[in-house]
Amino acid sequence: CQLWTYLTDINEQAQARLQTIIGQMQKAESVTEKMKEDNQWEWIQKMNSIFNRAEEIIIKEIICT
Repeated sequence: CQLWTYLTDINEQAQARLQTIIGQMQKAESVTEKMKEDNQWEWIQKMNSIFNRAEEIIIKEIICT
């Protein structure tokens, strides 16, 4: 029971941090809803890149510590 609670807490922390990092990267790289409307493929490529980099940060910050 304690392990499950601990893992759930870590998952919640990781998800919250992931959303924060993604938002910050989107703002820094000007990846907007307007871009999504104008050029979906570019938006998808940039969002995939942002998501992958954000996941790597989370793994290093939360999971591997």
